[in-house]
Amino acid sequence: MVNGTRHFGLMPQQDCGYPQPGTVLWLLGPTSAGKTTLATRVVADLRRHGVPAIFFDGDEVRGFFGADLGFGADSRLRVVSVLVHLANKAADAGLRVVVAALTAGQDARQYVRENVTNLTIGYVACSVQTCAQRDPKGLYRKAMSGEIDTLIGYNTEYRPPDNPDLVLDTEAHSLDELAARIVASYVRD
Repeated sequence: MVNGTRHFGLMPQQDCGYPQPGTVLWLLGPTSAGKTTLATRVVADLRRHGVPAIFFDGDEVRGFFGADLGFGADSRLRVVSVLVHLANKAADAGLRVVVAALTAGQDARQYVRENVTNLTIGYVACSVQTCAQRDPKGLYRKAMSGEIDTLIGYNTEYRPPDNPDLVLDTEAHSLDELAARIVASYVRD
């Protein structure tokens, strides 16, 4: 209701009490760099501060498609396009969105830049050696044994993004430090 009149048409968000559009933090980086762990921590911390937030994970989207999805460039771009759609819908609803996805190819990164509104790209930096030591999913072990040959960062080079908005080095800083840095940009106590 505006000025005592009930409106059912389109109105600017600030006039009708709807939340302002949200934001999207897209965390990209090599496998086992800490993207999912950092994203989970950021979303939990935002919620603790009363900020509505949601997390989308590239591995979960890939899992949804199952065996129908390979690891070639087209399949990777399909995962990214689904994540872009989900992120935009959630941001349109006023949520702070955190996406964790490999996003290795330049075509995928360009697609994200061109199609996500209110976007911040965070590069989760970590050396291949440290990623291989962490290896929570056993993918580096499988790549080293020849069981898989599609691990970006091991079988093919993972190229850091050209112009990320944030560089989040998980070797130089703890996840707590990095999460606090991100959350501070959203929360004003």
